Amino acid sequence: MKNKKFLIIYVISIILFIGITYYLFLPAINIHSPGFWIYLFIIFVAIIIGKLLISIDYRTGNLKKRAYTSFWKYVYVSMGAIYLIIIIINIISSPIFQSSSYSQRIKIDENGNFNTDVKEVDFNTIPLLDKDSSSKLGDRVMGEMTDLVSQFYVSNLYTQINYNNEVVRVTPLEYSGIIKYFTNHKKGVTGYIIVNSVDGKSELVKLDKGMKYMPSALFSEDLTRKLRFTYPTEIFGEANFELDNEGKPYWIIPTIKYSGVGLKEEISGVIILDPITGNSQKYKVANVPTWVDHVYNASLILDQVNDWGTYKNGFLNSLFGQKEVVVTTEGYNYLTLDDDVYLYTGITSVATDESNLGFILCNMRTKETVYYQVPGAEEYSAMESAKGQVQQMNYTSTFPLLINLEGRPTYLISLKDNAGLVKMYAFVDVQNYQKVVVTDSSKGIEEASRNYLATNPVTDSKDIIKKDITISKISTSIIDGNTYYYFTDNSGTKYRASIKVADDYLPFVTVGNTLSIYYRNESDLIEIIKIER
Repeated sequence: MKNKKFLIIYVISIILFIGITYYLFLPAINIHSPGFWIYLFIIFVAIIIGKLLISIDYRTGNLKKRAYTSFWKYVYVSMGAIYLIIIIINIISSPIFQSSSYSQRIKIDENGNFNTDVKEVDFNTIPLLDKDSSSKLGDRVMGEMTDLVSQFYVSNLYTQINYNNEVVRVTPLEYSGIIKYFTNHKKGVTGYIIVNSVDGKSELVKLDKGMKYMPSALFSEDLTRKLRFTYPTEIFGEANFELDNEGKPYWIIPTIKYSGVGLKEEISGVIILDPITGNSQKYKVANVPTWVDHVYNASLILDQVNDWGTYKNGFLNSLFGQKEVVVTTEGYNYLTLDDDVYLYTGITSVATDESNLGFILCNMRTKETVYYQVPGAEEYSAMESAKGQVQQMNYTSTFPLLINLEGRPTYLISLKDNAGLVKMYAFVDVQNYQKVVVTDSSKGIEEASRNYLATNPVTDSKDIIKKDITISKISTSIIDGNTYYYFTDNSGTKYRASIKVADDYLPFVTVGNTLSIYYRNESDLIEIIKIER
């Protein structure tokens, strides 16, 4: 009778343990999930410990004779065999034996043409602010909301999205601790912050109805718990916070599938969850609404691109010969092209050097990826080159944005002070990082680009016009410390040239001289980018 009582307590305790640990750790009930097998292992250990506890003769301190029956021996052997099989399957499914399938995890178009595929930069849509700068602006906005700042804090997500043709970063507020959750959860989180990545305009958008399903919420309103109880077998990726075209917030959660256990990760679908109502819907990747910008996360894309570059000539080649083995550079950034967000990163040789063989652009919604063979400077070399121009200032450099500037691949870098404020813009030629020009940010990004082009004119583009003019009038003006020459030719057309275009020649130009000039387009005042002598 006593043994039966112990057995009942044992079974109830194990059931409670299984329920509590599941509620806390929320593993996917999926044999491909590493977390599932870790969860089973914890339960197995708990069962063994419990079995030992009820098998002790507490009068003598020894195990009872029937503690180890053949049944339990079979259980132990079976569990050990299961984990051994998992290890064997994972070895067989690893790049050692499956290098070809790893190299094909992502399809990459290797025939990209930079000039035709990447539109010439529009400075009205270029994201000049990185996540760190956006975060500081968001915190500043939150600090002005005295009614909210004591109850909520700003999440550090700051997802970059294309919102109605504007490049912005968005992030929700979160409950500021357990007590603040209990005092506010009935109305929910009442807003989110949106920061324009171009001009820095920031605002806190207040919602009529608060968001209840959040990472900082508790119990059934916890975002992960809500997802797990709705989709018990799905493996979740990293959640992103995004807005639809009407400004309504949503959580975007990719679902993951693996080969073996935890190998060769791929996105199987996307769950879109309304944080206000808790309603959600799962989509196949091909059917995700176009307003969603982040289906794939950066770490997965970089992992797959590295597999493509590492294993395309076999596993042994990746270790020994390393013929044509390439990898991504350490950093990455985001570009907005048309209505989508693209990940940019350089491609370099597996041997450590300071040059890139080219770069990739990957659509974060569709995973369409193009490789552009544009040899040039590695991003960190360009960053150091930009900082070297103003090394006395001790500015920090943002990771470069890759832009098409008059048909030439160019790095655009922001230089920030210790407070995180952008103080200068640097343009660096991708193919020759010695060509770098920095300009005070107060003069604007367009003036910075003109300064760069005046120093490093682009004359090999099909859009560049060459013309011979005869000077009829000439005058000079100093603007923001820079000298400009203004010409009028015999036909009355007006031109302007910075002294940087030809500082050893322009001061000696006089009326009646004939100049061979280059410029980009016709206007009331034509900007000369090069003078041929």
